[in-house]
Amino acid sequence: MRAVVYRAFEAAPAIETVPDPAPASDGVVIKVEATGLCRSDWHGWMGHDPDIRLPHVPGHELAGTIAAVGSSVSRFSVGERVTVPFVVACGQCFECVSGNQQVCEHQAQPGFNAWGSFAEYVAIDHADANLVRLPDGMAFSTAASLGCRFVTSFRAIVDQGRVRPGEWVAVHGCGGVGLSAVMIASAMGANVVAIDLAEEKLAEAARLGAIATVNAKTTPNVVKAVKQITGGGAHMSIDALGHPTTCYNSVSNLRRRGRHVQVGLMLGDHAKAAIPMAKVIAFELEIRGSHGMQAFRYQPMLDMISAGRLAPDRLVGKEISLDEAPAALMAMDRFEGVGMSVITRF
Repeated sequence: MRAVVYRAFEAAPAIETVPDPAPASDGVVIKVEATGLCRSDWHGWMGHDPDIRLPHVPGHELAGTIAAVGSSVSRFSVGERVTVPFVVACGQCFECVSGNQQVCEHQAQPGFNAWGSFAEYVAIDHADANLVRLPDGMAFSTAASLGCRFVTSFRAIVDQGRVRPGEWVAVHGCGGVGLSAVMIASAMGANVVAIDLAEEKLAEAARLGAIATVNAKTTPNVVKAVKQITGGGAHMSIDALGHPTTCYNSVSNLRRRGRHVQVGLMLGDHAKAAIPMAKVIAFELEIRGSHGMQAFRYQPMLDMISAGRLAPDRLVGKEISLDEAPAALMAMDRFEGVGMSVITRF
């Protein structure tokens, strides 16, 4: 099969012909029909993930058709249209049994500690516990856009953030995760304030439901601006970028008993961020991480999509070919354009 491969961190990936994968007894092989490009893939290519072993095939936001099935798989068959969370859970550890597969103790992650979906085919283990059937009318590009950013945002807003109608939600960073959070929080009935450095992305956030925007490049004090807009601070705030500044601002712009959710990855030089802990104590603030979403939680999100309350297809920026993927991956640190890129031609 053809795949994007890098053999050294920060070295240009190339299209190579590599062996086709075979399914494990409890796994499947998926013919990749679409796969998204994510900043997490860029972090992996940069060498920020210690689990990656070279040579490596990136990619974790995928949708496709089952091409082969292992002997012990009982719930899925060849030809079905599926997607999969980026955390592939073992289904048997304490966390999995308790319903928290997103933090599985023995998780695999395609594109990180296993070869990923920037390829014609990808193998997924523990299929019965991890695959998600796609609605018949959903395009593969839309399904791939759910990937990690949309489902991560859904869980961050709905489950971890516990957003309620009428609350103020601040979204720091309007990339793929942030714009997803804007759409989802708005659909939940919240009042969203979007914060970013680029007017183009703020305009898109407004189109997706944000009722106020703050340009962090031209605003002297982001925290003060959010407090003025919200009348005292956000009830819930999310750092969707993963930067010491956005993390600090997200915690600082909360009102009393507010809730901060950290979604943007804090890796490399950004791994240690300052937190205004005195305010966390005095205001009884809540700080939570959010790491993907369990396969069984997809259905409420898919129901909202089918009902027209969520439209993740609006977040797809452009569709590219596998041959264009190496250059697109290397350019992800420049945060160019609005919407995610999806590989749809292999």
